[in-house]
Amino acid sequence: MLHLRHTTRLSVLALSLLAPGLCLAQQPEQDLSAPPAPLPLEELRTFVEVLDRIKSAYVEPIDDTTLLDNAIKGMLSNLDPHSAYLEPEAFNDLQETTSGEFGGLGIEVGIEDGLIKVVSSIDDTPASRAGIEAGDLIVKIDGHPTKGFSLADAVEKMRGKAGKSITLTLVRGNGQPFDLKLKRDIIKVRSVRQQLLEPGYGYLRITQFQVNTGEEVAKALAKLKKHNKGKKLDGLVLDLRNNPGGVLQSAVEVADQFLTSGLIVYTKGRMPNSELRFSADPEDASEKVPLVVLINGGSASAAEIVAGALQDHKRAVIMGTESFGKGSVQTVLPLNNDHALKLTTALYYTPNGRSIQAQGIDPDIEVAGARLTRDAGNNNVREADLPGHLGNGNGGADRPSSGGASGDGPAARPQDSDYQLGQALNLLKGLNISRSSSGH
Repeated sequence: MLHLRHTTRLSVLALSLLAPGLCLAQQPEQDLSAPPAPLPLEELRTFVEVLDRIKSAYVEPIDDTTLLDNAIKGMLSNLDPHSAYLEPEAFNDLQETTSGEFGGLGIEVGIEDGLIKVVSSIDDTPASRAGIEAGDLIVKIDGHPTKGFSLADAVEKMRGKAGKSITLTLVRGNGQPFDLKLKRDIIKVRSVRQQLLEPGYGYLRITQFQVNTGEEVAKALAKLKKHNKGKKLDGLVLDLRNNPGGVLQSAVEVADQFLTSGLIVYTKGRMPNSELRFSADPEDASEKVPLVVLINGGSASAAEIVAGALQDHKRAVIMGTESFGKGSVQTVLPLNNDHALKLTTALYYTPNGRSIQAQGIDPDIEVAGARLTRDAGNNNVREADLPGHLGNGNGGADRPSSGGASGDGPAARPQDSDYQLGQALNLLKGLNISRSSSGH
């Protein structure tokens, strides 16, 4: 099973921080015809000498297992931000995260300039409910400064039983540090949500790519059509903002819901079994509905695969801001001591051969995020609100203000407060008008 997830995080423990990019795979094939590489004897002598000096001269006794484990961790951590040596608990929890249920706070974290940085908050979790935002820096955990922490250190400090409280000290932008007290919870991530924004226009949000996400998207598309009185949609917004990635196969399945042919993604690496190609099948669950995909700086890895494939095939308009740029594949290689290596083994490429690594997906239409508030003027009194007003001479119905006698305005819609979503909906309406006027 293949998985992708982004950023410098080792957020894999019962904390609830989602697992980093990974690819659960078989042991890599080896070229048995090639002669074995000679051992670096001089370097090994130096390693043994350092090991011996530490054991004999360090201020406190330290056992061989600890020294060797630390040496392996150092070896992996200096390869790239995503490779790591996983101890048994971390290895087990990493595998569990793809099921969508785990304990903790519900945030994705990474490291930037030695600081713990929030990549995204998972919907409907303690972190999102507390208002933690992408880009926030976690400078203290329960009063302990995090400067110099590894991700494993940060995870260890933040993890704990559901119901127990934790205080995070955050810095947002150039502002002053502030404290947030959160209560840990069991995180049940619902990876797919859908609703009709307006008659004919659907909204589909994917929060992360879990094992069953592709199947859930197919069901969500069917539900949207049912809610639209059985009629084909006039347009659909696919929201991948703050989606940190997940299972590669699910990303392929999601893209395949909107494509009928052609390459979706391919990977290239040094291992013979690391070069994979995934193509679309002819079935089209989306019925070629006009599509806008929303991305931002928190859209990563598997989310970028979907956006990149739909962009290259010109199947969707990509809107929002530049994505995260995590274009590498991690393979989890179990070891014989219940530990595992999480090793970067390949890069992935979009159908047109683009590597997203350290660059990201550029939107077709750049729209910065913003929150909107309803104009208070909407509640102004109109002629139709006045007692004894005359009726319409042509027999038309009265149109009182939205805040008429009952005081109840229209139900809040997500596009009313979400600027990017509102712009995506407007674009779909414009495309629909354009098609109608051209006779298509």
